[in-house]
Amino acid sequence: MTGNHYQTLEISYKSTPDEIKRAYRRLARQFHPDSQNDSASHDKIVAINAAYEILSDPRLRKDYDNQLIANSPEKRAQRTATAQANYHRYKEAVQEDESLVKQWYNQTYSPINRLIGQIIRPLKRQIDHLSADPFDDQLMAVFQDYLETCRQKLDRAKTLFSQRPNPTKMAKVAASLYYCLNHLTDGLEELETFTLNYDDRSLHTGQEMFRMAQRLQVEAKQIASQCQN
Repeated sequence: MTGNHYQTLEISYKSTPDEIKRAYRRLARQFHPDSQNDSASHDKIVAINAAYEILSDPRLRKDYDNQLIANSPEKRAQRTATAQANYHRYKEAVQEDESLVKQWYNQTYSPINRLIGQIIRPLKRQIDHLSADPFDDQLMAVFQDYLETCRQKLDRAKTLFSQRPNPTKMAKVAASLYYCLNHLTDGLEELETFTLNYDDRSLHTGQEMFRMAQRLQVEAKQIASQCQN
């Protein structure tokens, strides 16, 4: 069963608690493995239970709704537009000399590059561990701890990036870094969504966002090396 929790329970986003409960009971009877229905399915009842657990709790439902809004195409387009606008502010002319380039390389690029690596490198190992049983609470807790650590490192990288304008000579490096951080933001949101709905599409999208970020990291490193020569 794919889609978000509302689609899983076949209800609208404005459904009341009573409507959610009725939908859950109807689907639970229909898909429960112990029922005599031809449509009985263990996988579907797991998805139905997960959806009901979130949507029946007002606090969890509010958090989930906020994540759905944050992951909407409109919000992503807005983040991209904001990223572009912010990046252009960093293109202001600065006095160009080798000491300034070296300072930005050592104090901005290098620590950000390390943080990006610390976010991306563990992902495959973390997913391999989780794949043993995604519904195991302990395995999921470890994965969520990894995501929280990534979020903290990403926030630190963004702070470092915003602390000083890049020299003109490093403009392409800065552009690659900025969009790398942007992809990591989207990737983390997709992976965090997966921990809520167990939808493989969120997991795969998150992995692809990380791969795109890694390509930009490599691109930034190559350009930075050329600028240092």
